[in-house]
Amino acid sequence: MRRAAPSIARGDLPFPHFGIGRKLLDGLRHGYEYAAFFTLLAVFGLGSLLWSALAILLHVALPRRPGEKFGQFMNMAGSRFFVAAMEMSGLIRCDLRALDGLRRNGAIVIAPNHPSLLDAILVLSRLPRVVCITKPGIWKNAFLLGAAKLAGFIHNDAPIPLVKGAAAQARAGHHLLVFPEGTRTVRPPVNGFKGGFALIAKRAGVPVQTVFVESNSAFLGKSWPLFKKPEFPLIYRMRLGRRFKTSGDRRAFVAEMEAYYRRELGARKPVSPFPE
Repeated sequence: MRRAAPSIARGDLPFPHFGIGRKLLDGLRHGYEYAAFFTLLAVFGLGSLLWSALAILLHVALPRRPGEKFGQFMNMAGSRFFVAAMEMSGLIRCDLRALDGLRRNGAIVIAPNHPSLLDAILVLSRLPRVVCITKPGIWKNAFLLGAAKLAGFIHNDAPIPLVKGAAAQARAGHHLLVFPEGTRTVRPPVNGFKGGFALIAKRAGVPVQTVFVESNSAFLGKSWPLFKKPEFPLIYRMRLGRRFKTSGDRRAFVAEMEAYYRRELGARKPVSPFPE
């Protein structure tokens, strides 16, 4: 009597080399991601250092306004190159098209939430005349010092020079990039807002453009180590919100803005890959 062939469950296929092949492909993919990730970080770091050194010399040699215009353009070009290289490598996918609508706008305060160290680079990559309000630590960083000086960036350690400098840059038609949280987000959706961005907007006489940064990863967030590899691809989307005019009590205005960000970011679904 002929014995029936044994049934084979889905997980018991007698072809173990398929599993080995899958593991091999996964290993190759992870190896590529590590190599591409750290190579791009190294290239960006080296490029930033070289440009910082050259920008310090240009800051001394060029007249102020032409020098600032050139510095802001170069910041955009360098940031755009880095973002494009990350996208071409497959490590990152971005939808930053909403920012392009701000190019023709006059002076405004651009006020994004701040989940990651990449936020400023993403904004700079799309806009050619941005002046950042920065922490004092930027001015001690060899990788960023020259670029910040040449582009006319303003450090926020002294309120009176900060407001005067921001108002002067607004009169020159520049976009002022200010993170209302003051630092990267610790507890999503946003930290409590500081009042500096509202004071700058009011004294400069410019509106505040809300910008929402959305991502699928906490990469380079407040507690993320610089050389910790994330899960790829990283996905970033920026969208524009309401544009506010500063008026009335400053504390009430800041509270209204913070509540608006909490509603907008707290109600959104997790960011998923963009359709092809």
